[in-house]
Amino acid sequence: MGKDTGFMEYKRKNSDYRTKEQRLKDYNAVAIPLEDNDIEEQAARCMNCGIPFCHGMGCPLANVIPEFNDLVYNNRWHDALNVLLQTNPFPEFTGRICPAPCEASCVLGINEEPVNIKEIELAIIEKGFEEGWMSPVLPAKRLKERVAVVGSGPAGLATAYILNRYGYDVIVFEHSKQLCGLLRYGIPNFKLEKWVVDRRIKLMEAEGIRFETGVEVGRDLSRRYLQDRFNAIVLTGGAQEPRDLKVPGRELDGIHFAMSFLSQQNMRLSGEAINPEDEIIATGKNVVVIGGGDTGSDCVGTSLRQGAKEVYQFEIMPEPPAERSESTPWPMWPLMRRDSSSHQEGGDRRWSITTESFSGDGGCVKELKCAKVEWGGAGPKKIEGSEFTVKADLVLLAMGFTGPGRNRLVAEMALELNQRGNIKCDENHMTSRDGVFVAGDMTAGASLVVRAIEDGKQTAMSVAKYLANQ
Repeated sequence: MGKDTGFMEYKRKNSDYRTKEQRLKDYNAVAIPLEDNDIEEQAARCMNCGIPFCHGMGCPLANVIPEFNDLVYNNRWHDALNVLLQTNPFPEFTGRICPAPCEASCVLGINEEPVNIKEIELAIIEKGFEEGWMSPVLPAKRLKERVAVVGSGPAGLATAYILNRYGYDVIVFEHSKQLCGLLRYGIPNFKLEKWVVDRRIKLMEAEGIRFETGVEVGRDLSRRYLQDRFNAIVLTGGAQEPRDLKVPGRELDGIHFAMSFLSQQNMRLSGEAINPEDEIIATGKNVVVIGGGDTGSDCVGTSLRQGAKEVYQFEIMPEPPAERSESTPWPMWPLMRRDSSSHQEGGDRRWSITTESFSGDGGCVKELKCAKVEWGGAGPKKIEGSEFTVKADLVLLAMGFTGPGRNRLVAEMALELNQRGNIKCDENHMTSRDGVFVAGDMTAGASLVVRAIEDGKQTAMSVAKYLANQ
């Protein structure tokens, strides 16, 4: 697809970033989007590869990538938008925050840099909004059945979007003051500005979806209330239980879960009040982030913007290779080192580090005792004599999530859980209670936003089949 010889004529071009000095002064988006002519040139690099692994293996949404690349190269942007929206309801989200597994399986990536699929996708949807093509789409007919979607994160939004297209009356209940869960509260503005989220919610409301915020289902609304008034219920509350670090000194003040820290900063930017007694801020502090993933990276960037004195990021896993590891050949997701924009802004990043204990003064954390580890068949093993200490006034635990956490509605319905503590469901996404479905991280465990969107889509289709059979 694209230009037959484009992959030989053009090199990959990525968006530029604003300077580090500019970025650290605000929370605005760090990337400067490519111009249309650059995007069309990048789309020309898409090969006529025969079997598009980007579409069939790489993309959880099964985006028809070669086709929209070809349309962009031929300046048929509106047609490209229609192709993209057939599989991806929210390209403005995935085009900004998805790690692009499609690019990891791009055939061109075998011996060249892969096609810049992520930025092409983002350019298509932004062109759609810019040109006024993203107008509300109303269902041809409204059906009598009503569906309650509990949670407004990526999976919840996708579920509501698809069910509304079917014609069902959909109400989304969100316990927070504002909508969109992780997209709103968990991902920093410098990666996903919240006007992008607000724009999508406004469009969904115009399409007939209703949203209720500040409503905790199980407390403000009972199971009986929902089951009496809705023909189906979909739980999409996400993974809420963070993984803890149970070492001596964990009870000291100043040790917090990463999501609490990130959520507070997003609340500040949106004008939400924060109880001063609960405030978590990095200004003037020595900060240690434990966990080397994207959430840890977001903590680094946020701490630097808040004016932290020193920022460390510790990861227990060994440092990945600079290039794709032989253990993960194409078209697999490659094991390799990834440096985010936050890592480029500062901080001290270290691998193969374990935290043994915390110590403090006056009930507040002041120091970490750490050690280096080496990895073998039995997992990490401490290297004797490698112990060291690090000063810390703020410790942020960014080690992932272990399950949906305590949920009143789940307990009230006595829903069956799987061995990992997630809500168990069948192949139709239905839980152990008839008419109650689950989507996203509540059942699959913490994963990518793009996977939550796809799971929401599939769940919505299962709900539609269930209601039709009723």
